[in-house]
This record gives sequence, C-alpha cells and structure tokens, in this order.
Amino acid sequence: MRVVLSTYGSRGDVEPLVGLAVRLRELGAEVRVCAPPDEDFAQRLAGAGVPLVPVGPSARALTKAAPAPSSLPQRAAELIASQFDVLPSAIEDCDALVATGVMPAAAGALSVAEKLGIRSVSVTFQQLTLPSPHHPPLAYPGRPFPPDVTDNRVLWDLDARSINELFGEALNTNRATIGLPPVGDVRGYVIGEQPWLATDPVLDPWLEPSDLGTVQTGAWILPDERPLPDGLLAFLDAGAPPVYVGFGSMPMHTAADVAQVAVEAVRAQGRRAVVLQGWADLALTDDRDDCFVVGEVNQQALFRRVAAVVHHGGAGTTTTAARAGAPQVVVPQATDQPYWASRVTRLGIGAAHDGPAPTVESLSAALRTALTPETRARASAVAGTVRTDGAAVAANLLLDAISQDKAPVSV
Repeated sequence: MRVVLSTYGSRGDVEPLVGLAVRLRELGAEVRVCAPPDEDFAQRLAGAGVPLVPVGPSARALTKAAPAPSSLPQRAAELIASQFDVLPSAIEDCDALVATGVMPAAAGALSVAEKLGIRSVSVTFQQLTLPSPHHPPLAYPGRPFPPDVTDNRVLWDLDARSINELFGEALNTNRATIGLPPVGDVRGYVIGEQPWLATDPVLDPWLEPSDLGTVQTGAWILPDERPLPDGLLAFLDAGAPPVYVGFGSMPMHTAADVAQVAVEAVRAQGRRAVVLQGWADLALTDDRDDCFVVGEVNQQALFRRVAAVVHHGGAGTTTTAARAGAPQVVVPQATDQPYWASRVTRLGIGAAHDGPAPTVESLSAALRTALTPETRARASAVAGTVRTDGAAVAANLLLDAISQDKAPVSV
C-alpha cells in the first residue's frame, strides 16, 4: 500500500505527519510526505526515514515576512497552484491521500486526489476549524465577524461565505484546468462529512451532538529517542530544573524583546532558563551562566526535566508539555493558540498570559501560578490521562479503509 501525507504550514503541521508516517511504515505501507521545502522539515523527515516531496514556498520565510491580510487571496492562489503543479506526479501511484494544513493548500491536494480517483481523508490538529454548535469559528486576518453576532451557527455560515470569497475563485480556476467541476462550498469540500481530529480527547474534547461525523484519533506523536546534547545535559545537571522558553514556529512580531523579558521573568522566580532559538531567532542579551540556548531538540525528553514550559500555545507543544507533566505558561500569538491557552487554564495545568506581548511583570505573575506545587501536581495527574496511541489508531483506520477498497466484490 502507498500513502501520501500532504500539508502546508508550520512545524506543528509537519511533526504529526512524522508520527503517522512511521506507524504506517511499521504496518507495511510505503509513505511519502508533501510539505514546504524548509530545511528543518527535510531534516526531521529524513531522520525518520520518510521521503519529502517539497511543495510551495518556504513556510518559514512566508511566516517571518508577515504579509498583510489583504494579500491573503493572492497567497492562497499561489499555494493552490503549487498543489496542482506538484501533487499529480506525487500521488498518482498511491492508494490514499491524507490532507491537512492551511485550507487552500488542502483544497488543492484534495482536488488532485479527486481527479485521480484516490481515496482521501481530511485531518485537522485543532477543532476550531470544524463547524460545531459548541464553539465559534476562527476569524481570518482582516475579516472579523460582526461583534453583535453571537450565535455559533450563524457565525459558521459567515465563515463559509468568507472562505468562499477568499479561496473559491482560485480553487475553481485550477480545478477547471484538470476538468473538475467548480466547488460551491470550499470549507465543506475540504472538511467532508467525516473529518479526522488528531488531538487528545482530554486536552481537546470534541463535544456532541454536532453536524459532522468527526473521528477523534488522539494526537499523532512519535516517541523521540534522540539524546539531548551533551552541553544541555551538563546544564540541566548543574542545578535545579530550569524553565523552558520557546515559541516554536512563531516569529513573535509583536514581542521583539520576548527573550529578554522571559529571562528576566524567569530569574525573578529564582530559576534558570533554557531558551529555544526557534523561528523568532531568540538570543540571550548577556553571558550569565544561568541560561542555555538550544536549537532543534528532543522536547519530549527536555520537558520531563524542566520546572515549567513557557510557549506560544501550539497544539503540539501543548500536548508534549502535558504528556511530560510539565506546568505551562501559554503566551498565545494567533489562530488556535488562545484556545489552547484556555484549555491549559481550565485543566489547571498552567496559566494563560493575557495577550501576545508579555512584560516582565505579567509573565512573572503567570509563572508564579505555573510554579506552585498545586499546578505541578495537577500537571502530573493529567499527564497520565493523555493518550499515546493516536498515530497507531489513525494508521490502522487508514489501512483498513484501503483494504476494504481493494477487497473483491462478490456477485
């Protein structure tokens, strides 16, 4: 069996596919991943022995450029076109396509699969893009919802209209080039009737009743066996557990001094710090020996050795910290991150910072909450409830579906 996993997005969109790809290979499937051409993605996939088919522009360059909201339709059109350019040859011999990432790219990938008659499944790593009467949709940049509209179903109708206006023309123009009919409801086309939600049901419970046959598999996490660097191990062993500070794939445009602010807030609690460089290119402003800067690192191992994790609230980092039993401080920047911040607070496993640009005082207050014995105890308790089999569940579901497709029809 041959499977292609397709995405366009940040590290949080690529990392889960690594976990799924490895589980699929263990079950005998051939797997390749279509993703942005960024070097860190290529290295991560190569380390897991998974081939990368590069699609579209650099996700890191696009994210750091912070293009204006008015350019969203143009950027979406370019992403859709890149899917139509690359995916026909990438998936022509496969048995199934798993599509995720930003909606216009997923729409393009699913269209190519439709043309080739290939089974496809749509996946999301957070539930806020799945229509539900229990929560509102995320607003696209520059397109806020009317403040007087509070009914979730009405908001989802407005969301569908907005998505059609942003992406419909570009998608249907490309579909016409390969002989496909136009799509009237872009969001409905991408999500389908039975989307997969690859998140942990404790951290991110999907509420019923809903209008979708959502399949929640659990988060797709690959156990990371990479050793921590010798220098980092020496730093960890030299004193009490430090506080980790890292914002992953977020460029931190609204908080350019976040590294200095975070280190001062950590020091104010009498703690040392481990700082992730990340896409924000965080760096230290002094050479004191109570801080250590890391690049690509095994977060699963590191988070088990820290006093707390200060991060942006991506689904992957939130889940990794929760599995490690590490108290969290979430400084949300955009999209689904305020939601994950609220979940951390509601579960009692950390604190949510109010707004994307912390000060020493505001971050210190959040850290004080996260560093209490009560928060540590609650984080440890929740860690034992987080599922570890999400990627295996998804791999078995997908291969079972392919096997049914291939089964001979009795007459």
